[in-house]
Amino acid sequence: MPDKHRPSAAPGPLDHWYHSAGVRTGVRRMFHDETDQGKVFYPERLVPYLDHEAVRDLPPELRRELAVRHLYQFLLSTTHLESRIVNRAAERIANGRSGLDLPRSAQLDAFKVYCDEGYHALYSLDLADQVSAVTGIAIPDWDFGGFVDRLEETGARMLPDHPRLVPLLQCTVFETLVTAVLNEVPNDPDVVTTVRDITRDHAKDEGHHHRFFSAFFHELWAQLDPSLRGPVARTMPALIESCLVWDVGPVRSSLVLAGLDASTAAAVADDCYGGDSGRDRMRDICRATVKTCRSAGVLDVPGAEDAFAERGLIAGERP
Repeated sequence: MPDKHRPSAAPGPLDHWYHSAGVRTGVRRMFHDETDQGKVFYPERLVPYLDHEAVRDLPPELRRELAVRHLYQFLLSTTHLESRIVNRAAERIANGRSGLDLPRSAQLDAFKVYCDEGYHALYSLDLADQVSAVTGIAIPDWDFGGFVDRLEETGARMLPDHPRLVPLLQCTVFETLVTAVLNEVPNDPDVVTTVRDITRDHAKDEGHHHRFFSAFFHELWAQLDPSLRGPVARTMPALIESCLVWDVGPVRSSLVLAGLDASTAAAVADDCYGGDSGRDRMRDICRATVKTCRSAGVLDVPGAEDAFAERGLIAGERP
């Protein structure tokens, strides 16, 4: 068993945290509107409804508002996920309440993650507030916690008798795939600089978190009661899907604000996000998460490979 009082000899992903973490060394990103240079607020390829026939010919100012509200959803969903999903699990690990036997270094690293995630939530809300002040496009008073709600529902449905375990799995899934989501933005030259910079800052921290939670999950799996390995193996792909299927509630509401009637807005959201829409992108984004599961031994469990394939997360049968 790990010796809690002996620092790990192996280098850790957060060993240089005091000198490299954004919360320790970063600067506050200040928004500057560059739309007069043709810049957009979010990569348009990641806002699929902008190219829908019911939206394509809307006046430029309404399309701009749609893009800004999509950015708000991205930023404010982040604040919910970081503070309600990641930091809930990080606190349990940090305070020795995870149910696992972990070295003291893991507890210290979990507190570093906790600090990082609070800062990520802060600057995500801060950027949304700055964009609203400069553009005059209000942040709608909507519930941006849809991803959290879906993760909670999935965890409760798949592992109803293990409420202590579920948050650790939810956090592992989110933290091992979020870097791939963030990396879709910083290198897009068409996006306003501040949005690119803040997502680059975020992705840098999350790269370290990915390594921490990948190692943590390997330890969790090794210590997991063998009777739980089957249920957990079936739960992981469901949680991955819950993280990656876009929350369409704010999309429908945004389309209505842009002038579409409710039924048309619902149809547009269904066309753009329903069925197999975005399934290839989903499989690309979760590649590192699946790799973590595979290397830990999750996909060696009978039926696990099928469970991942049925949701289109690995090559094989697709939904």
